[in-house]
Amino acid sequence: MTPFGARLRELRAQRGVTLKDLAAALQVSAAYLSALEHGRRGRPSPGLVHQVNEFFGLIWDDAEELARLARQSHPRVVLDTAGLAPEVTDFANRLARDIRLVTPEAAARMAQVLDSLPKGRR
Repeated sequence: MTPFGARLRELRAQRGVTLKDLAAALQVSAAYLSALEHGRRGRPSPGLVHQVNEFFGLIWDDAEELARLARQSHPRVVLDTAGLAPEVTDFANRLARDIRLVTPEAAARMAQVLDSLPKGRR
């Protein structure tokens, strides 16, 4: 499941909206929304995110948060380590190999390390 998919499912549950009803309102298929929620489809378009925001009445920070989650919801990430230190390439390969073993807690700890890196070209 992607961050966007988890939030979409949470919004639907909070408001008692079925997948079928949301799909009809957004003029997309329920299968597409299900695939978005489960991470079997790539990140949603900005237009669809806007439609979801309008459907649920999200404004300001909540709407921006949903857009941020959508940008971070590509389920098939590719890392280019060309020109980087061998240790970085090794780390990227290990992460790719073992990603299914990473717990949410371990991911949060790794995110803290990434957040502490100097703000340069990201």
